Amino acid sequence: MQSSSSVTSSSPGVSTAVAIDPVNVEAKPTSSTWRSVGICLLLVELVVLYAPTVMFLWGRWTMSVWHNAHGALVPPIVAFLVYHELKPFRGRPAARGSAWGFALLVPALLLHAIDAGMHTQLLAATSIVIALPGLSLLLIGAERTRAILFPLVFLVVALPIPLGMTEQIHMQLRLIATAASAWIVPALGIPVFVEGTTLHLATGPLQVSDACSGFSTLYAAGAVALLTAYSTPGWTRKAFVLLAAAPLAIAANILRVVSLTALVIWEGPWVLDSFIHPLSGMLTFALALPVIFWLGGDSRPGTATREAV
Repeated sequence: MQSSSSVTSSSPGVSTAVAIDPVNVEAKPTSSTWRSVGICLLLVELVVLYAPTVMFLWGRWTMSVWHNAHGALVPPIVAFLVYHELKPFRGRPAARGSAWGFALLVPALLLHAIDAGMHTQLLAATSIVIALPGLSLLLIGAERTRAILFPLVFLVVALPIPLGMTEQIHMQLRLIATAASAWIVPALGIPVFVEGTTLHLATGPLQVSDACSGFSTLYAAGAVALLTAYSTPGWTRKAFVLLAAAPLAIAANILRVVSLTALVIWEGPWVLDSFIHPLSGMLTFALALPVIFWLGGDSRPGTATREAV
């Protein structure tokens, strides 16, 4: 049953009656409600689907300082960047989702399905990085997705790299660290003989293993360089920051190997079994990463003031 109302207006010599038929105002809220329910169900299903993969990633990030420890910091950084990039859109009408999101979401789910049969979790982790831009397109539209594209892509650096894919890189980094240390250590009055990745000292052989190759520092330095270059003004300076990451990480690791070699001679082999060994690994991060931030900082006086104005 429908009801109607009428409005009568009168003017000299004119009398009109306008019937107002109420519009079904519940249609739009009902449609919006069902859309919200569908989105919530989709997000819940994805959370349940990817929960084992997230646990796998957390296990890899917290395994040790030598294995992708920086990955645990990437999601909070991405969340902050997304929040920061979406701030200018506050107060604007809600964006219409783009169906192009399915072009990313469907392949991501297929990749996850393939990983379910292979049980590697690495493909599933990669599918998260592919799925998030697709979800963004579906939920907040193309314009907002473009604004947060870098933070979403930056999630790639949180993925652990399989050792089989980096074996040769590890070996080359070990050879570089060994050769450089053998060149520097004699300046400290310590005789040394090099054989492959082994430093032969008076106290015995000291092998530069994969954990001491500096690959974790190199990976973290690359991630920090990407993040720094993102906020660095000028393409020339961006390129300089990115190119400086690898030499800085390698130099920091060489300094670590030289320091440990000297401590083994001066204090004894027990140093390698003490807290000093893992602490030296963390110090490589403390040496390389601040320099990268410094290189990307804007040293021009008054720039921050001009940008604020």
